[in-house]
Amino acid sequence: MIIASQKRKDNIAEYLLYMWQIEDLIRANGLDLDKIRENVISRFPADEETQTRMAEWYESLIDMMRREDVTESGHLQMNRNIIGALADLHRRVMADPKFIEYHKEFYATLPYIVELRAKAGDNPAGEIETCFNALYGWLLMKLRHAEISESTAKAMAQIARFIAMLSKYFYLDEHDQLFKDDKED
Repeated sequence: MIIASQKRKDNIAEYLLYMWQIEDLIRANGLDLDKIRENVISRFPADEETQTRMAEWYESLIDMMRREDVTESGHLQMNRNIIGALADLHRRVMADPKFIEYHKEFYATLPYIVELRAKAGDNPAGEIETCFNALYGWLLMKLRHAEISESTAKAMAQIARFIAMLSKYFYLDEHDQLFKDDKED
């Protein structure tokens, strides 16, 4: 809750990856609030009031996961909405010729997206979600101390650069600073 709130303000990509991790953490604890209290909340250095608020936050996420039927897999609607907002921003930025550096980053990333989507089978995700799926998979590999090939590291570095730029643009857009020159015309 505390970390999520700060990440949401600062970096939408980090926030989304963090929230996916929280979804998996909730699943790993069997959607059981008592287990989350024991395994997560009790280990967080916070006063009793903050821990109570954290428990309420986790409880609301558990409730949402049950209502939205994402107890086994998938993502909460609020997280899917962020992917949608990022994909929409991506389309808007790609349609604007003034974002040359963004276009370059996207086209440098596109071969990796195409390769990942080809591996996705019958239901490939959109371009932006594919990037996030790759980054999340990479994060999990790093957490498990799995060996990461040089080609995977290269691909992930490019995807991370691209998503970092999109994340920065998202922040600017939320603060009405990304397309501000367009509004002055």
